[in-house]
Amino acid sequence: MPGGPTQDEVMAVALFKLGLRTGDLMIDVGCGSGKVSIAAARIAANVYAIDRRPEAIRFAKSKASRNGVKNIEFVCAEASKFLTDDNRAFDCAFVGGSHGLAEFLPVLAKRVRRTIVVNAVLVSTLHTTVTTMQELGIFSEVVHMQVARSHGIAGSIRFRPINPVYVIVGESTAC
Repeated sequence: MPGGPTQDEVMAVALFKLGLRTGDLMIDVGCGSGKVSIAAARIAANVYAIDRRPEAIRFAKSKASRNGVKNIEFVCAEASKFLTDDNRAFDCAFVGGSHGLAEFLPVLAKRVRRTIVVNAVLVSTLHTTVTTMQELGIFSEVVHMQVARSHGIAGSIRFRPINPVYVIVGESTAC
């Protein structure tokens, strides 16, 4: 799947920054493979996993089913359309997909009680997210993550880097 699943180390930091609590209602925008939604569903009461790609939703649903996770509602829709049509408030939001980010982030910020975390691999997404969060008055921080994993070579080990990720945190003042 394009973009691939979020790396475990990056997901751990993103979930920590999200501050997910037992009983929370969370939204995962651009859920892709469903990896973050599934991890969050182990803590949250309910997770709404949104992706505009039908193949991503099918894959994520299947993965959730294989993992015995039942408290995720999968929705195939553009984030901006879903947020316009649905008026519920969320405790926190994770954004792993950036398509339409500039349009849906202001709407999302009005619906989130605590924290929004956006993972970005593109510098343009980093810029758009930070600028938009600053304009909304919710920007908190950016964590630049560079992870490398060990691999065997010539009877020893070396570290192979994984592409860097920016974990952008916004603290909502909305609800």
